[in-house]
Amino acid sequence: MLRGGTAVMGSMSTNMHHQVRTMGTNGQGGKGKAPGAKLRELVDEATATGKPLQIVGAVNAYCGLMAEKKGHKALYLSGGGVALSSLGYPDLGVTTLEDVLVDARRITRQTTAPLLVDIDTGFGTTIFNVQRTIEDMEAAGVAGVHMEDQVVAKRCGHRPNKQIVSTEEMVHRITAAVDARHDPSFFIMARTDALASEGLEASVERCKHYVAAGADALFVEAVTDLQEYKAFSEALPGVPLLSNLTEFGKTPLWSLDELSKVGVSMALYPLSAFRAMSKAADVVFETLKEQGSCVPCMDHLHTREQTYQVIDYHAWEKKLDKFQSSD
Repeated sequence: MLRGGTAVMGSMSTNMHHQVRTMGTNGQGGKGKAPGAKLRELVDEATATGKPLQIVGAVNAYCGLMAEKKGHKALYLSGGGVALSSLGYPDLGVTTLEDVLVDARRITRQTTAPLLVDIDTGFGTTIFNVQRTIEDMEAAGVAGVHMEDQVVAKRCGHRPNKQIVSTEEMVHRITAAVDARHDPSFFIMARTDALASEGLEASVERCKHYVAAGADALFVEAVTDLQEYKAFSEALPGVPLLSNLTEFGKTPLWSLDELSKVGVSMALYPLSAFRAMSKAADVVFETLKEQGSCVPCMDHLHTREQTYQVIDYHAWEKKLDKFQSSD
């Protein structure tokens, strides 16, 4: 009797969760257009219209939902963001594939906007590691990834002393990634960190090989001169180009209009929301410590109702009421 009742309750709980999700927070795993196809459509539109696609960083599912509520069409999970927010570590290649997958799955489960994920150098030293990473990301409902040409013991893209692998080794990474994807729409972006050490001309030549190997788009890291983007867009016409607008880094915070004029089709804001959240939390913790109350900093807090709106709390509650009333 108890075992049967437990089974029924478990089935009811599963069905309830499924039905609540389909009301508005259905993740990438649902039926419809593949995540990669969604991202490609947005990038193609941005490239064709000259209006760069804004891709906003979300360090967790709640942030992803907030971004969607504000009308953002594409989301991003930063490797540095995973290290900082989930692990409390610096962006120095400390995170593992599973660390990133955990956060990626949570985001794709609750959001519908395509998610681009930072996979560093592919999470391993062989092409098989790269291929496993691509397969697992695709299975997690991720729309696409970017992979960089640093050595495995990588550094933050806006810090000194980065070491770059040979063009040949990066080409092997890209071809392995392309070969591993099951869905041809899964988006594979090549990131180069070579600009600082090898210069513009050599970096452009590298990227020609990356595109020939199958990269769908290019991410040129730590650009300091707007005209450098133009050099890439002119040398590789039609290839989508991403600008990483990370605050307090080496790259100036150019406007969408400025980026459009030099051929950039994607504008990435990897940690903007995380930095804002961190600043607000810093104020709250300091206020609590010094004044013993949160009242002086209430303006920095979401209200309960604002939080409920982000997660569609009332829809969940109504569904719970429905099932409890049927008991």
